Amino acid sequence: MAEILLSLTIIGVVAAITLPSLTGNINERTWNTQRKALYARMSQAIALMPALNGYGTLTEDENHSVTADTAAETFVTEGLAKVLKINNICDSDHLADCGIPDKITPFAGSTLNNFTTSYNTLVKYNNMFNSSYGVGWANFAYSAIDTKAVAFETVNGESIIAYYNPRCTSFMPFPLSEVTLYSNYSQNNMCVNFVYDLNGTKGPNTMGKDIGFMSALYPTDSVVVAPVPLHEASGWTTLPGGSPFCRQVDSDSRLPNLPEAMSMFYNFRLIDSNLTENNYIWTSTKLDNSYEWGWVMYLKAGRATTYRVGSKQRIWCVK
Repeated sequence: MAEILLSLTIIGVVAAITLPSLTGNINERTWNTQRKALYARMSQAIALMPALNGYGTLTEDENHSVTADTAAETFVTEGLAKVLKINNICDSDHLADCGIPDKITPFAGSTLNNFTTSYNTLVKYNNMFNSSYGVGWANFAYSAIDTKAVAFETVNGESIIAYYNPRCTSFMPFPLSEVTLYSNYSQNNMCVNFVYDLNGTKGPNTMGKDIGFMSALYPTDSVVVAPVPLHEASGWTTLPGGSPFCRQVDSDSRLPNLPEAMSMFYNFRLIDSNLTENNYIWTSTKLDNSYEWGWVMYLKAGRATTYRVGSKQRIWCVK
């Protein structure tokens, strides 16, 4: 009897140690599968829409304050719902009715509370103006319109918040010199940004687990991206050294391409709610397939610009 009790005790201790890890691995695999399936469905739906801009009513007064806004809700009801199966739609005052949690845990920084009512409450540095760059820069640095958010539930059980810009534009970089240095502010390239919760009202409501983001950029020939950033930016290296650096961090990680880095800017509060990143990060996108120049992204301001591939910049890997 003593030997049986001892064996049961040992089994219990081992189970207590290994069960949380085993359960966590199962959850991770489930979330990864759901995330890929949602991305596939959303990408297909966006591809079926002829254009992403122009939905709804958006009226501003002389001070550029929005006085009427049905843009995001109209985009979902009249656009997305025609190409994606949706069960329930909730306006910005009733997001919780679509299973949107009040609190979300980012990769880093403090817990986000009630951040979901409009786009500018998600993007901390969406209003960007730097007079030192002159008039040309100012034209590209103005903020995206602060439209109200809308939420919806899919037939697969995901709860999704949509932030919509009815005036989104294509990527239009402008030259800073007569050589090859180009730049672009990405605030207005975002047409619709989605923050999703894979399991609705259930936990853990943590970025990179059941919480993630997805962005659709450019009104026509749209690009849909859903990067999963690693927990922190680390390391400085050249563009050719970026991919090997990421593989050392995680065998499945890589450099973000330019649209993915732009999506990281839109959703930086979900990555780091304190927004401490002040450096440019390398992307895997070359300038017109150039061997000499590559695109970098300034996550704090939304500015994409080009640098010579041999210069050292910050690395932030994604999956």
